[in-house]
Amino acid sequence: MTARYARQIVLPEVGDIGQARLASAKVLVVGAGGLGCPVLQYLAAAGVGELVLIDHDVVEETNLHRQPLYTMTDIGAFKVDAARAALLRLNPTLLVSALAQRLAVGNAAALVTAVDVVVDAADSLATTYVLSDACLQRDKPLISASAVGLAGYVGGFCGGAPSYRAVFPDMPERAANCSSAGVLGSLLGIIGSLQAQCVLQLLLGISPSPLGRLLSFDARRLTFGGFAFHNTSEPAADPLHFIDIGDVTTDDLVVDLRGLEEAPVPALAQALRFTADDIDAFAASYSPGKNRVVLCCPSGVRAWRAARLLQKHHFENIALLALAGSRT
Repeated sequence: MTARYARQIVLPEVGDIGQARLASAKVLVVGAGGLGCPVLQYLAAAGVGELVLIDHDVVEETNLHRQPLYTMTDIGAFKVDAARAALLRLNPTLLVSALAQRLAVGNAAALVTAVDVVVDAADSLATTYVLSDACLQRDKPLISASAVGLAGYVGGFCGGAPSYRAVFPDMPERAANCSSAGVLGSLLGIIGSLQAQCVLQLLLGISPSPLGRLLSFDARRLTFGGFAFHNTSEPAADPLHFIDIGDVTTDDLVVDLRGLEEAPVPALAQALRFTADDIDAFAASYSPGKNRVVLCCPSGVRAWRAARLLQKHHFENIALLALAGSRT
């Protein structure tokens, strides 16, 4: 198999020792969509020995312009299964595990513990925070990226560097996704390839390390930017955390932040209905007490914003529940 990797083994930064290091590495890739496709293709082609893929989505025709790992014959199949088949056609020497499930608080710890590097290629801010928390606790490097419209970024967190929470202690007021804002497939290829490069630099020990750095790309201006964040401190106060729906108890005060038109049926039978804009009314009706408040919305963005407002009303025992995987 030396011939397969001859053009990278000849690099002084790789060599036979580096190639052996890649072959023994195990990488978790969360998300097999627009970012995950180039990440997976380049890691598989480079000879990373074991890849663990997790994604709950199936292939749709609207994916194909930006996810070239798939074809028309894959429509309806789980992305991880179609990706695994494509990667093994590319490089049959690999070990590829396909998990057709959602990354969640309950499974993140075990998945992160079992690998050398974690790649966040999921279109979900909630997933990013869950992964960052798990990687920080287990000292595992996290290569996280996002791309929408004509711009994107990739950053290296945890594993000895500050966490995603340290750099981004709060979610944005609003967040777009590919469905709402659109995206060029080539942009995802650029950002996903940069993610793969960061992983390979880590596994091969190439300097500088991507950890503690963020690199951005703006296709409108054809410019790269970025910054280093090596000295950023972790949040001093206990941050807001996401939980799984199975972690909700009958003692929790559950607030579904979706409007009735958006979601006629509440997330849980016990849920109260307040929109994010009405959270002050909730605070006026329910005093802070021993019962935990669980705030629900599709992505976690509204829940995060509502939680910050409740904290101003002296609510301390708050958990967040993201009901779906999008960034909106």
